[in-house]
Amino acid sequence: MTIHLLHPVGIRSQEVNFQAMPPLSLYIHIPWCVRKCPYCDFNSHEARNAFPEKEYVAALVRDIELALPQIWGRKIYTVFFGGGTPSLLSGESVAEILRQVRMLLPLNLDAEITLEANPGSVEAERFAAYRDAGVNRLSLGIQSFDDAHLQALGRIHSADEAKRAIEIAQRHFDNINLDLMYALPQQTLEQALQDVQSALQFAPQHLSCYHLTLEPNTLFYRNPPPLPDDDASSEMQQRIEALLTTHDYEHYETSAFAQPKKRARHNLNYWQFGDYLGIGAGAHSKLSFHDKVLRQMRHRQPQAYLDAVARSAPVQEEHEVAAADLGFEFMMNALRLNEGFDSALFQERTSLPLLTIRRELDEAERRGLLVRDQQRIAPTELGRRFLNDLLQIFLRE
Repeated sequence: MTIHLLHPVGIRSQEVNFQAMPPLSLYIHIPWCVRKCPYCDFNSHEARNAFPEKEYVAALVRDIELALPQIWGRKIYTVFFGGGTPSLLSGESVAEILRQVRMLLPLNLDAEITLEANPGSVEAERFAAYRDAGVNRLSLGIQSFDDAHLQALGRIHSADEAKRAIEIAQRHFDNINLDLMYALPQQTLEQALQDVQSALQFAPQHLSCYHLTLEPNTLFYRNPPPLPDDDASSEMQQRIEALLTTHDYEHYETSAFAQPKKRARHNLNYWQFGDYLGIGAGAHSKLSFHDKVLRQMRHRQPQAYLDAVARSAPVQEEHEVAAADLGFEFMMNALRLNEGFDSALFQERTSLPLLTIRRELDEAERRGLLVRDQQRIAPTELGRRFLNDLLQIFLRE
């Protein structure tokens, strides 16, 4: 889903004044991968040879130290290693990062600590070390169990390696997410459903099922492959959702399905407009203060990031979010949740009264895209299918 921001509306002549801070998460970006996938628009860079692992780990620790004044005294509830390919890190490096996190920050005792991993054999050998380091949730980038589709996606693992990696992961973790993609080049409905059936054989605690989209600045965007049409991909989505429902997975967010009590807490904090400190090359942060909300981005290029940290200046861009933007930003996140959000959460996370977006809520409800009562606001089934249209209501022409 791509939203082009114009001028968000809803907050008129208001000032930000937080009574309490939102929950805080920590995101750690590892920018290297073995090979850049043609659909990937994340900040990732091919590590053709070795990469400066020890230097980068030291820079991450220094990055946290430099950020401490902005988050002083706030507890960390979730940690997420994303990339790139975090499983290129050794177990020792992950252990050192988490050791420093615990020394520098008050980490919640039952914090969810997730690491993204590729299913390659080299990475799978490290799963036990990641668990010993303190990781308690593993997210495997499977994408498909079909070798032809994996090849089309530029993935470097095979279907057999994917299955083997899941088996190894399940020996060490009791909370696993599998990433799958559908509407792949020349994929049929039957093949999309078979990928999900293959995943269900392992009964993972969480499944993420993403529609392949052609993002700018990717090889697929410049040279589009033959993809299923809108009708075919819509049927894939509906049939996948129905299949997972019959297997007792809760479809709680646009692309996320979970067994009971296994929702991704880190991602939920994003969707509920919580705060997050992002460290590492290109990482983004959203940080609330009593009178403002800041967004930050670290330097994207790995070497530029390392050089910037050495100068004690890892943040490349920083801006204060205008009060007029907060309503749209909140809705853009919270309306991804199928169950919607508690009405009181809007004011809690934006510091602004819900009545500031009453006109937009009225319009969304009139068009059948949203339902609300005194306790909850949620997208309808129509609103979930046409989420972009729903979000456009909260933008000014």
